[in-house]
Amino acid sequence: MTTDVKERPVKKVKVEAPLAVLAELSHRCPLQCPYCSNPVNLEKGSNELDTATWCRVIDEAVAMGVHQVHFSGGEPTVRKDLEQLTQHASDAGLYTNLITSAVLLNEARVNKLADVGMNHIQISFQDSEATNADRIGNFKGGHKKKLEVAGYVRKAGLPLTVNAVMHRQNLHHLEEVIDMAVALDAERLEVAQVQYYGWALKNRAAFMPTYEQLAWATDVVESARKRLKGTLVIDYVVPDYYARRPKVCMGGWGRRFLNINPAGLVLPCHAAESIPSLKFDSVKDHSLEWIWENSEAFNKFRGTDWMPEPCRSCDRREIDWGGCRCQAFALTGDESATDPACDLSPQHEKIFGMASKEAHEKPPEFIYRRIG
Repeated sequence: MTTDVKERPVKKVKVEAPLAVLAELSHRCPLQCPYCSNPVNLEKGSNELDTATWCRVIDEAVAMGVHQVHFSGGEPTVRKDLEQLTQHASDAGLYTNLITSAVLLNEARVNKLADVGMNHIQISFQDSEATNADRIGNFKGGHKKKLEVAGYVRKAGLPLTVNAVMHRQNLHHLEEVIDMAVALDAERLEVAQVQYYGWALKNRAAFMPTYEQLAWATDVVESARKRLKGTLVIDYVVPDYYARRPKVCMGGWGRRFLNINPAGLVLPCHAAESIPSLKFDSVKDHSLEWIWENSEAFNKFRGTDWMPEPCRSCDRREIDWGGCRCQAFALTGDESATDPACDLSPQHEKIFGMASKEAHEKPPEFIYRRIG
């Protein structure tokens, strides 16, 4: 690793330590979900960080004051060293979470992960109905396998979160998805409407629900929250295209979270590579702490000084921190623009109309996620 200060002297910015690290161990994945938030240009397996580098990065995260590591992908279980990385993180005192499609897991490996210190497993589901779920993920037998592995997770005594990505082609099964999460003895259900980055942006017209569908889904979730209080926690994320105010993306740019991609680039969020003007530093060249404090990409949208009007004078500027920079770039071509999810943006009505038009048209065929 090179000497940071000599290679690129940058004035330090005083920030709190991140709460969590999202460790994208690999972009390889047996599923081909067309809503995947990974970048369209996926990293090949030959570019992935090795075990020793990941262990060093975990140690650096602990030294910074990080509390959690979330092993993700792609599909993190393609890595044969997942158990070693989990044990290293657990021994270092980190809370460990696995975000997985589950289709490569079996009971023995789930038990091994539990033995070496995995604290929580989150399994993605494409639907509650097998045929449609397998069609969306383009993986035959995937739904049945996920149900099996969810049972292994609970049998091993690990808490389970069901992550259900919802959209116009499965939203009619939302009530069944909630029932499925209860039947699987999940502690938490994430009802996450598709967020339009990466592959999802390429497939937006195939996924965008109507406003009426969204309103119905919101009523279903609110009713289920009341009915299942104490049994199942339900998180709910709506599409930004139908919002009035932007979401607090990642707790604010470079404020609470960081993402490390399979090749070692450190990002303020998982979609940040979609902004071509930003240069991201690598853990191969710098320490994690140096990148967190000094990276130009992290500092560019920290705080409020970068904000244009109406964000700069908005009373929510230190609540939503200007919303999502990746979305601003995707929809306006300017990463510094007001997030169009905000109804104060001059682009807001335009994108609402665009979403409504796409949602009422026949959905196009999926463009499936593929490396290369």
